[in-house]
Amino acid sequence: MVVGIPFFVLFASTLSLAFLLSKWFSKSQTKNVPKGSLGYPIIGETLSFLKAQRQDKGSDWLAERISKYGPVFKTSLMGSPTVFAIGQAGNKFILGSPDDVLSAKKPLTLRKIFGRQSLVELTGPRYKLVKREMLKFLKPECLQNYVKKMDELVNATLLRESTENETMGVVVFMKKLSYDIGCHILFDIKDEHTREAMFVDSTLAFKAIHSLPINFPGTTFWRGQRARARIVDRMIPIMNKRREELSKGVLSSTNDMLSCLLALRDENHQPVDDDLITDNFIFLFVASHDTSATLMSLMIWKLSRDPEVYSKVLEEQMEIIKQREGTEERLTWAEIQKMKYTWRVAQELMRMIPPLFGSFRKALKDTNYQGYDIPRGWQVYWAAYGTHMNDAIFENPQQFDPSRFENPTKPIPPYSYLPFGAGIHYCIGNEFARIETLTTIHNFVKLYEWSQVNPEEPITRQPMPYPSMGLPIKIKPRSSLS
Repeated sequence: MVVGIPFFVLFASTLSLAFLLSKWFSKSQTKNVPKGSLGYPIIGETLSFLKAQRQDKGSDWLAERISKYGPVFKTSLMGSPTVFAIGQAGNKFILGSPDDVLSAKKPLTLRKIFGRQSLVELTGPRYKLVKREMLKFLKPECLQNYVKKMDELVNATLLRESTENETMGVVVFMKKLSYDIGCHILFDIKDEHTREAMFVDSTLAFKAIHSLPINFPGTTFWRGQRARARIVDRMIPIMNKRREELSKGVLSSTNDMLSCLLALRDENHQPVDDDLITDNFIFLFVASHDTSATLMSLMIWKLSRDPEVYSKVLEEQMEIIKQREGTEERLTWAEIQKMKYTWRVAQELMRMIPPLFGSFRKALKDTNYQGYDIPRGWQVYWAAYGTHMNDAIFENPQQFDPSRFENPTKPIPPYSYLPFGAGIHYCIGNEFARIETLTTIHNFVKLYEWSQVNPEEPITRQPMPYPSMGLPIKIKPRSSLS
């Protein structure tokens, strides 16, 4: 009898959950929701969606459903009914709608890792307040001051790597490099042990964002939440020390982004909650370094496979070095602005292999799009594929052509090119990522010649797009800078 009690509780709980789900889904049936399939109970079509992402076949997954149901269809992802709106109009609807209609609130997995007060969750005045403070460190006049320090860090890290190894795993190297750049330049975290420990945990946390929201020991989601908790535990003493230094006038709020958030006051001139600071630290910490690392890895992957593109990038970078005056060896802001072809290569890569496949928002009230009802509480999802690979927007979209970003004959329509999102939630770190990428590629081609170990290495999404084998390359010092 005692053994039967837990079973009875489990059975009753399962029936209750099934009843609630059936009520929720049946309620939606009374509305004119888009056609599609909600898949299996709770998990919906999450597994097939994630599998397609891992195999870099997300566009095939979309195309299959678009052919069945049209560019607006329903499914269920990450534990919630979801409407996909594919194309420029869909992008504009999702990314341009007011926050009181479609909120930036994300799926449970992302909310648990980034936190409820991270920039991707905030709306209204609080969103504007936090964004304004972050932008103080990401506006062009500040970015100019980062170039020399960033160049020194990238150069030293590459030289150390080549001294120790003849083969480099580019993906791991770029993740660590991008992470270290953020630690040094944005957050001023100097302790090496702390940086190393948080790098491991930030990697685990990021993997949990695109996982099933199953908080059971051993699952990716469970490991990610534990990793997040460890990051917070390591941050508390750092925050306390910074707060003390700020109060004594030893440290300025302009020193780094963490100090800036600690000095922030809310609308009532009161210090903001520690949760807001830790949530936004983790958001920047986890998200930023992986996004930049993706683009930098893909740049090396592309240069390894395309001799023509590589030759033009090399020529541009070497010309910059030749034009230097005197003994100046470090990169300058003016030189970064000269890397026009190199950045067009990056832009075209992000068109064909966007860092973000797409993103969620959540309906805070009943709304509609193109005659379809979207019930309150449902998610909506935009996907870059709908415009990036549309031949009505980009001629010959399957062809890699950086020149399409050089004085295009017709301007790219709004909400059509989305490597950094669009609308009020446009990525605030896009310019930082540009400088980071160009600085890294400049040093890479200046210092080394390399060849890909696995020339046919495909791309996979984890959830960001990376070469599936980690992009091992054989490197050797460049024989001449001429």
